[in-house]
Amino acid sequence: MTADGQGQPGRAAFPVVILIGPPGAGKTTVGGELAARLDVRFTDTDASVEAAVGKPVSDIFIEDGEQAFRELERAAVAAAIADHDGVVGLGGGAILDLRTRERLAGQPVVYLRTSFTELARRVGMDRARPLLIGNPRAQLKALLDQRLPIYESLAWLTVDTDGRDPAEVAKQIAAAVSVGGPRPARPES
Repeated sequence: MTADGQGQPGRAAFPVVILIGPPGAGKTTVGGELAARLDVRFTDTDASVEAAVGKPVSDIFIEDGEQAFRELERAAVAAAIADHDGVVGLGGGAILDLRTRERLAGQPVVYLRTSFTELARRVGMDRARPLLIGNPRAQLKALLDQRLPIYESLAWLTVDTDGRDPAEVAKQIAAAVSVGGPRPARPES
C-alpha cells in the first residue's frame, strides 16, 4: 500500500470487503473497525456522495429528490468498486440499483444481518435517515421486506450483528477474509 492509502501502482484495485445491510446494521462502525484490523482504508459511499455535493444525504433527498441521490450513489459505488482496495460500506439502498447489483456479483460482499427489533432500537427516530421519515417502524419494515432478499442473494458471507460488539463482528469478517474470500477480476464499467 502506498502512503496515500492507494494500492500499489500497476496492481488492479478491488475492495477487500464490501459491507451491505439496512440502515442501522452497523456498516460504518463495523467498516471502520474492520479496516483498522486489516490495516486498509475504509470508505463509506454515503460519505463519498456527501463530499461530492457538499451536503448531507438527508438534504439531498429533501432538496434534490431520491432519484438524484440514487444517481450520485450509483456513481460513488461504481468508483469504490473499481478503485478502492480497502473496506467499502454501501448505503442501505444502493443494492436496489440493477447496475450496482451487477457490479457486486462475484465481489467479497458481506451482509450485516440485523433483526427488525434491533434495527428499530438502533435507528429510533433518526431524522438523518430520510427514508425513515414519518412512521420509522413502518418505513423500516417496508424497507426490510423489499431489501432482505437482495442482501441475501448478494452476500458471499452473512454475519449476524444482534447483541454483538462491532469489534467482534469485524473480527469474524477479518477471519473469513484471511481464509480466502472471492477475489474478483477488475469490474467492468
